[in-house]
Amino acid sequence: MQAEQLKDLVVNALEDVKAKDISVIDVKDRTSVTDYMVLASGTSNRHVKSLADSVIGEAKEQGVRAANVEGANASDWILVDLGDVVVHVMMPATREFYDLERFWRDSPDLGAAGSE
Repeated sequence: MQAEQLKDLVVNALEDVKAKDISVIDVKDRTSVTDYMVLASGTSNRHVKSLADSVIGEAKEQGVRAANVEGANASDWILVDLGDVVVHVMMPATREFYDLERFWRDSPDLGAAGSE
């Protein structure tokens, strides 16, 4: 699966479970680690976990295995590494505190979705 398709799959999986403030950042020209960073917020620790589980499940259905999942026990911030796409699902306070978007401010932001 191409990076663009995987990014779209991730965004759809997050939207299906009502993620808040989805942000997609194209980082392929800035790092060799991944092509896209997808950030999203959940409304509770349980919601954050279900968002990450949705991403992992949808990817698995398409034959993409998560290379690594970090933070699944804490549920304030779960990172799902899908190779070409790295997904950060966080509680709003955690997202604001770490402000990952600040690190990639010069990268093209592909817009926000699912802000409802």
